[in-house]
Amino acid sequence: MNIIFVGKNPGKSRSLHVGFAVAACTLFAGAVVIGGAGWIGYRMASKAPEPVAYGASASLVKSWESRLSDQKAQLQHVRETTGQQVDALTLRLGQMQGRLLRLDALGQRLVESAHLDNGEFDFDQAPAVGGPEDPGGGESFQTPELSAMIDQLDARISNREQQLRLLDQLLSRERIEEERFVAGRPIKWGWLSSHYGYRTDPFTGKRAWHSGVDLAGKEGSDIIAVAAGVVTWAGDRHGYGNLVEVDHGNGLRTRYAHCKRVDVSVGDVVEKGQVVAQMGSTGRSTGPHVHFEVRRNGKALDPEDYIQRASR
Repeated sequence: MNIIFVGKNPGKSRSLHVGFAVAACTLFAGAVVIGGAGWIGYRMASKAPEPVAYGASASLVKSWESRLSDQKAQLQHVRETTGQQVDALTLRLGQMQGRLLRLDALGQRLVESAHLDNGEFDFDQAPAVGGPEDPGGGESFQTPELSAMIDQLDARISNREQQLRLLDQLLSRERIEEERFVAGRPIKWGWLSSHYGYRTDPFTGKRAWHSGVDLAGKEGSDIIAVAAGVVTWAGDRHGYGNLVEVDHGNGLRTRYAHCKRVDVSVGDVVEKGQVVAQMGSTGRSTGPHVHFEVRRNGKALDPEDYIQRASR
């Protein structure tokens, strides 16, 4: 048996002489190899997948699904917690804003009552602050840090509220005492026509006690309160004509007599300098004037001492 090998060049070929036995053995060996390979392939193709491997994959998928569900639940809890914290902080900030507005109003009132320079303490403007920028930047506040800062600010606001309340009470008390302080004349213009003490009575010509001072002026001119107080008499009174009496507390009262017209009523609260009546000549009087008395616990005092207080 000859086997011919042909190369690229058709003019050149080689032949190999093989015996019949060798060729048969070679063909048989090739058939065995091809048949064995086919059988092995068939067996592998027809073999079912092992259930163990499938069960492991299903378990892994279930594990992932469980972890994903837990993570979703944790994320939802974090969202709810964060929302609650933000709502709580927002509520506290709203309350603090209201308290700051109240402090601004109180501070503005103190500025006005204490006659301070409004430009120096302007509660309508934010406080002036500043400083160089940090080149390194800065980190954002975390929720616990922000909550702690709000707690500190809340404590400072409470402290300032207490201090301002005390200051307001002191200024109010001082203002009230100043308003109640009896000083000055009960008329805006006029002259002293009769002193306090013994004098010659203008009707009898005899020596008589005069329990106040007389301040003459133009009929119908204003009579003003020399201090703040409560009106305890407003009307006609024997000898006084039309009389206004004002109680200033601590047993101190002032009287304004011979009024042409009374402009207040019993129980009215009057301020220092407020018009309480009009000058006239009612009662036991010889002409337009106001009879001014100062009494402490019912006892008459020299009104000139209180009139002169205004110039001290």
